[in-house]
Amino acid sequence: LLWFGLSWKDCSLFSHSLTTGKIKDSREFVIYFFLIELTDEQKAFQATTCKFALEEIISVVAQYDKTGEYLLPLIKWAWELGLKNSHIPEKCGGLGLGNFEACLVTEELASGCAGVQTAIEANSLRQTPVIIAGNEHQQKKYLGRTTEEPMMCAYCVTEPGAGSDVASIKTKAEKRGEEYVINGQKVWESKLMYFLIVHTDPDPNTPASRAFTGFTVEADSPGIQIGRKQVFENVRDVRVLKENVLISEGAGFKISMGVAAGAVGLAKRALDEATRYALERKTFGKAIVEHQAVSFLLAEMAIRVEFARMAYQRAGWEGDAGHRSTCYASIAKAFAGDIANQVATDAVQIFGGNGFNTEYPVEKLMRDANICQIYEGTAQIQRMVIARELVGKIKA
Repeated sequence: LLWFGLSWKDCSLFSHSLTTGKIKDSREFVIYFFLIELTDEQKAFQATTCKFALEEIISVVAQYDKTGEYLLPLIKWAWELGLKNSHIPEKCGGLGLGNFEACLVTEELASGCAGVQTAIEANSLRQTPVIIAGNEHQQKKYLGRTTEEPMMCAYCVTEPGAGSDVASIKTKAEKRGEEYVINGQKVWESKLMYFLIVHTDPDPNTPASRAFTGFTVEADSPGIQIGRKQVFENVRDVRVLKENVLISEGAGFKISMGVAAGAVGLAKRALDEATRYALERKTFGKAIVEHQAVSFLLAEMAIRVEFARMAYQRAGWEGDAGHRSTCYASIAKAFAGDIANQVATDAVQIFGGNGFNTEYPVEKLMRDANICQIYEGTAQIQRMVIARELVGKIKA
């Protein structure tokens, strides 16, 4: 059992207050406790995912990277194991895992390959708004379908001129009777079912918090034109029934935690690969791990991985406990993204020239790491969120 952020004096005060009845609920205590001791069920999920990553992902990821093929066999296998729908509520056919458990799964998948992990768990980006804000009909209709077959979904926010600046979204929806007609353009989408965020209020002075609406849209809806992979998708006169309107406030922190956990998984893999190589590679008559410069570098990498893991686990725990966790999620994503890049770069350094050889895994790890600082809210955006939270606390 680990206690984070509290002195022994604070721990004693908290325990005494509970036993004497001074506080009847731990949430009344100003400082929250963050506890880590995995249950048998959590360990089982972790072990199953780790086995899948080691036996199924690592052995084939290099081939997929070379050919650019869509990794449908891996996605189907992950779906059969329940790894694609771990966060979906049990009433809709999922496992109903909390944020903390879902992040444990994400870390292990990413240790096999962050790209594969993103492909397997991409559905969560689109499903999270439905889980948080969907009514019972929407949840059973859309979440239920993803548990019945290994279908893919998409979260459509980014446009040619709008990424982190969501307020710059140009795609619009006009209400006509009992339906909306959507027109615009989105980027990076090519799935079977979409969640679109579009501009619905014609008044340019309306605050961004009220000017946008989320919709659930079938990918085969008339008017959707999918372009080349990773390029544009046109949305022209797509008609959506009013019942498909979905408000999705609160989805961001879940997504950030997932990215942070994936970044930690990538960093862990880079550390493992670098350590093995340092034990095998010899210079000047001994393994390079025996050189202090290399061993100290590995130690620094290990420190970074452990602290990044604590960051996402804290964020996950706060969310599951019902506490406001926006700041913790942003801290986790910003820190873990930076750590993934640093650890992957250090791993390449330890491999030397072989670090750029595609026959070794670390060159792909370094390529994959960079996205952790960009997608689902850049590292700079996360720092803006953190700073805003800090300033808000002082002003309050």
